[in-house]
Order: sequence, then C-alpha cells, then structure tokens
Amino acid sequence: MGMDQGDAAEEGRRRMASLQAARSALRAGVERSRALSHALARTGDRVGEIQARLAATEAGVRPIRAPRDALEGAGPNIGRAVGPAAAVLKVFDAVHGLEPPLLAGAAAKEDLPGYLALVGRLEEALRFLADNCGLAVDWLSDIVDYLGKRSLADPRFVAGLAGALSGLKTVTSAGLDAGLLTAALDVLEAEFCRLLADHSAPLAMQDDPDRSKSRHAASIPPPRIPAAAVQKLGLTLDRLAANGRLSYCTAAYADARGDTVSASLHALGLDYLQDQTQDAQALSPSVELWGRHLEFAVRHLLEAERKLCVAVFERRPEAAAACFADIAARAGILDFLKFGRAVADAKKDPIKLLRLLDVFDSLSKLRLDFNRLFGGKACLEIQSMTRDLVKRVVDGSVEIFEELLVQVELQRKMPPPADGGVPGLVTFVPKYCNQLLGEQYRSVLTQVLTIHRSWRKEAFNDKMLVDAVHNIVKALEANFDTWAKAYEDKTLSSLFMMNTHSHFFKHLKSTKMGEILGDEWLREHEQYKDYYSAMFLRESWGTLAPLLSREGLILFSKGQATARDLVKQRLKSFNASFDEMYQKQSAWIIPDKDLQQRVCHLVVQAIVPVYRSFMQNYGPLVEQDISASKYVKYSAEGLDKMLSTLFMPKLRTRRTASMQIRNSNGKIAGAMAGLQRSASTLQ
Repeated sequence: MGMDQGDAAEEGRRRMASLQAARSALRAGVERSRALSHALARTGDRVGEIQARLAATEAGVRPIRAPRDALEGAGPNIGRAVGPAAAVLKVFDAVHGLEPPLLAGAAAKEDLPGYLALVGRLEEALRFLADNCGLAVDWLSDIVDYLGKRSLADPRFVAGLAGALSGLKTVTSAGLDAGLLTAALDVLEAEFCRLLADHSAPLAMQDDPDRSKSRHAASIPPPRIPAAAVQKLGLTLDRLAANGRLSYCTAAYADARGDTVSASLHALGLDYLQDQTQDAQALSPSVELWGRHLEFAVRHLLEAERKLCVAVFERRPEAAAACFADIAARAGILDFLKFGRAVADAKKDPIKLLRLLDVFDSLSKLRLDFNRLFGGKACLEIQSMTRDLVKRVVDGSVEIFEELLVQVELQRKMPPPADGGVPGLVTFVPKYCNQLLGEQYRSVLTQVLTIHRSWRKEAFNDKMLVDAVHNIVKALEANFDTWAKAYEDKTLSSLFMMNTHSHFFKHLKSTKMGEILGDEWLREHEQYKDYYSAMFLRESWGTLAPLLSREGLILFSKGQATARDLVKQRLKSFNASFDEMYQKQSAWIIPDKDLQQRVCHLVVQAIVPVYRSFMQNYGPLVEQDISASKYVKYSAEGLDKMLSTLFMPKLRTRRTASMQIRNSNGKIAGAMAGLQRSASTLQ
C-alpha cells in the first residue's frame, strides 16, 4: 500500500517534468519562427532596394548599349543647352540673394540711393530672366526630346524631365521673383509718401510790416523743400514710374502738396470767399483782402509749387502739368475766381464800379503769372473761369460808367434837401470823379474802356475818359438851378445855392477834377457862393432891422405916450418877425463850419447892433410899463447867442438822396441808397 503511493508520486513528477520540457520546446520554436519572420522581412526590403538599383543601373547602362555615333552626337547638344540653363540658374540665385536687403525694414529711409541701386539690379536680373528663361527651357526641351527619340535615356526619366520643363513654360516673368519686386516698389511708395509728409506741413505765417493796417497783417514764405529731398523724390518717382506706378505718385503728390497749400491759405481766414451778399459796398473790405490773398496765392505759393512739380517730375512734363493743376484746384484757386464772379454779380451801383476796377486791377497784375502757371491743357477750367470773369468785370464796369451821366441827369427830378443842405449827390460825385481820375483807378479804368472798345473795333484814349468824367460833373452842375427852383421859399433857395456852390468850390479846389475844370470855373462857384450869401441875408435877416426904425419917435414930455406906443408896436413887429424867421431857419443848416460861422456873424451884425441901440434909446419907455415882458422878449446878448448857433448841422435820420442805376429799359437793377453812406466809402 505504501509502495503504491510512492510510485504514484514518482509518476506525477515525471509527467510534470515532461510538461515543462514540452513548454520549453514550444517556446523555443515560437522564438525561432519570430526570428525567421524578421529575417524574411529584412530580406524583402533588400530585394526592393536591389530591384530599384537594378532599374537605375539598367537606365545608366542603356546608353552604353546605344550606338556609338548617337552617343557622340548627344554630348555637344547637351552642353549647348545646359550652359544657358546654368547661367539662368545663377541669375535666379542672385535674385534670391537680393531679398534680405530689399525687405529690410528701414533700408530705403537709411540709404535711398543704395536701395534704388538694389531695385535696379533686381529689375535688370528680372529682365534677363524674362528674356532667357523661355529660351533655356526650349533648348532643354529639345535635348529631352532628342534623348527620348534616340532611346538614350530611360523613358520614365525622359517623361519626368519633359513634364517639369512643360511646367516651367507656364511660369510668367512676374512670378520669377515670387513678388520681390512688388514688395520693393511698395517700400519705395511708402518712402515717397514719407518724404512728402516730412516736408508738407502747413507753413506758419509771418508778420509783414507793409500790411500793418490790414486785418490779416501777415504773409507766408513760399514753400521750400530741401534740394536733397527733391532729388530723392525725383529718383524714387523715376523708379516707380518705370514700373507703371506713375499714377499713384501723382495722386500722392497732389494730395500732400495740395493739402499743404490749402492749409497755408486758409490760415489767412478765407471765409469771406463764401460771402453771398449782393451789396458791393459790403464786399469792399473783402475785395481788398481778396486782391492781396490772390496775389500771394499765385505769385508765392502756386509759383513755388509749379517749380517744385517741374523739379520732381523733371522728365515727365505732362504729369507735372496735370499734378500742378490738381494742386491749384485743391488750393482753392477756383474759389478765388468764384468770389470775383460774386462781385461782378452784385447789385449795380457806382460803388460796384470801384470794386470791379479793384478786381480787374488784381487780375491784370497777375495776367502774366496766370498765363505761365495755368496756360496748359491741364488747367482748362481755370482758364475758362478766368476769361469769363474778366469779360464780366469789363462789361459790368463799362455799363456802370456809361450810365453815370444819365443817372446824374435823372437826379434833377429828385427833391432837394428840405433843410437847404448839400444834396448827397453833390457830395458824392466830386469825390467819386476824383477817385476815377486819381492815381489808383485812372489807368485801370482807361484800360477797361480800351479793352471794351476794342471788342467793338473802336478806339479809346485817356482824353476820352477825362471828357466823359468832365461831362458828369457839368451835368451835376446843371442840376443846381433845377433843384433851387423846387423851393417855394426863395430865402431857402438862396441858402441852398450858397451851400451847394460853396461845397462844390471847396471840394474841387486843388483836386484832379479841379485842375481839369480850371481855376476860372472854380472862381465862378466861389462868386456864386458870395452872391447867394448876400441875397440870403438881404431877403431874410436884412428885413428885420428896418422894423426898429427911429422914425416918428420924438422924446419929449408931451409925446412920451405916443412914443411908447410906437416902441411897443415896433418891438411887437420885430419880435413876431424874428420868432417866425428864427423858428423857420432853425431847421435849416449850413454844413460847412467856416461858412456857418461867417453867415451867423453877418446875421448877428445885421440884427444885434441895431437892436441894442434901439433898446438903449427906447427901451426905458417900455421897460417901466406893467406889460413890458410882452414887448421886451430878448436882450442883445440873448439874440447874439441865439443867432450864433443857427444853421448847425443836425444828425440826419433819413436819406436825403439816392442814385439808382437802371438798365436801358428802365428797370432798376440795383441802387446806391444813401449817398452820405456812399460818400463815406470814398474817404
């Protein structure tokens, strides 16, 4: 029993050992299989490599199998094709070598000439590539075709080369640099704009002592750009224009310089250019500013801009002209011309003639400058507006001047001043005519009239102008008698004639118009003044002294009552006449201070001494009477004071006269109202 158990245990151990041995054998077999699998895999890769090498070896060996004469002919052909291709590749490598310096951030700003030289090299290289790439590809294609037809190379190899060369044929010249030239030109555009911006800031105004009385006593120096900057702008422009970017340059240049000139001008205060008023007198201060500002804009700012355009666009005159025209338009030259048109369209009156002559004078002084600056095709709009303005100014000036005589004659129908003063027309016309014949306007008006007559194929000269103005003054003189007859009171008529002739003489003496009229003519008016002065005194205040006559007054005791009654009657008559005359003439005036004092002195001398003597002799007869205050109303001193202040000018609250300019059909086109106001303009 014990033996059986031992045998069983032994048997179990043998079986376990067998299982372990079987497991080890199985594991070893698996490892060998795995190693074999890896070995087979490595062998497969080597087989593939061997097969590939065999194919290449076969392709390389195939030419050896080609006929000897075919191989000998292929060598020179291949050499001729590969040489140009190698040169193209060398230039292409050089293009890529330019990329870093051309794309450097501040390269153009730091060394513009050097940068432009690099761009020039790039352009030259691209031109070479554009001219030779296609030719090199064609030659290589011919060689590939040659090899294929003669089986001198593997067909697959030949097909690959042919496909690659076909792709090269589709590459345009613009793509040869992968956009490098475009990027470089963008850099130059930015540098062009930077140069303009650095030298295109609005210019500061400087005081001008010659304009100290002007509202804008300032002028601006002409815009200056350093010569070095001008040279850089020109060189940059040349490169950009050579690559089709001229339009960009002209637009950028016009923007920068146009804004600069515009800002410089508007610093002067040009709001008045937009004034829409139709009153020529209200436009007077603006016209004076307009003339000075236009001269400055043309002769200083735009003249400098034209020179700058010519320097920058030196080799492109048409572009320079177009660019300058754009700058002039942006600067507002058309606004200046439109303001002149507004003056020409203002309501018609004599003051407008002076303003039109101012406008013409300014344009005439700038005529050569306008022709030089705006004479090209690019400035046709400026030329057209200028011609239209000149024609309107000339026509308007002549129309007003030729109607002045008629308008003066029409004033005869107007009532004279109710206070016997000087009509506004008599104040206005002499000053106005003196201005027309003065240094400021005489030559201008003669030029305007000469131009207008030349359009009608007629002649005109300075003597004709003098005669025309002379006729205006003579027509005014003829109005005096008509106005004097309009007064119902002859005394007031005499006062009016005294005032008018005195004013005429005083304001024409020692003037240009006075020289033309002559001393004899002037003396006649002085004599008329004295004549009407004497007539005025005789017909008015001269009638009061006889009222205080001593006739019939006998001072003795029996006749005292009779004498007292006579004194009372005569004082009563004197007082009534004096009061009436004083009240009436208190509303009359003598505008000339010296004449007023002289006439008052004569009135006092005619009245006061007689009154004083009468009162000294006969006053006591009345002064003792209970009703003395009814007859003794004035003292001699009181009369002196009252009479000395007669005829003092009053502030007029209404217009005394007006001169209206009418068209030939009689329709009022405008009016110069209030000649007192107009006359003040002529100071």
